[in-house]
Amino acid sequence: MYAVIRTGGKQYRVEPGDVLVVEKLGGEPGADVAFSDVLMLGDGASVTVGAPTVEGAAVNATLIETRKGEKVRIFKKIRRQGYRRTRGHRQPETVLRVTSISGAGKTAAWDGVVDLTPKALLDAKARNLKAVVASLEAAIPAAKPVKAPAKAKAPAKAEAETPKAETPKAETPKAAAPKAKAAKAAAPKASAGEAKPAPAKKAAPKKAAAKKTDAE
Repeated sequence: MYAVIRTGGKQYRVEPGDVLVVEKLGGEPGADVAFSDVLMLGDGASVTVGAPTVEGAAVNATLIETRKGEKVRIFKKIRRQGYRRTRGHRQPETVLRVTSISGAGKTAAWDGVVDLTPKALLDAKARNLKAVVASLEAAIPAAKPVKAPAKAKAPAKAEAETPKAETPKAETPKAAAPKAKAAKAAAPKASAGEAKPAPAKKAAPKKAAAKKTDAE
């Protein structure tokens, strides 16, 4: 049984067990991917063509890895101008293993085990690069247990508890508050003492009386 699916603006003919390389898809290695855009199903002489897709049909696959494809070189030249430019590009791609096809009342599944070994490791083993193989094998398992948020939260709790012990220190300003109140209470007294010299300024009428005597 085979199917024609559409993904990334392209069409692919797949069968259970095929390794498929498509445009980059989201997901971690080992994740399940389902394609619902099935354009055609075939099983021997019987063929089901969708309009545009086959209703109820689906193709399931397992994500093996997401990597960069082969490098494409872009060379530009303008003759008699001394203009030459060389650029390179590697398109991101996702490698899948097709596990099952279902639709038109039929189902076909693959009974094998999906191997999640990346292509870079296979190439290094083929070239017998022991140092590269060791580094890749050490990096692949290390990528999974990196997530350890629980350990990172422990110091945060300890830091949150320390301010609780320091809270009594915050009470000391409360004891100093009465002193401030006493200072405020003393401030009116000082202002009252400064208000007493005000009557001395009323001596001006005496001077006016002296002026009247001069007029006489």
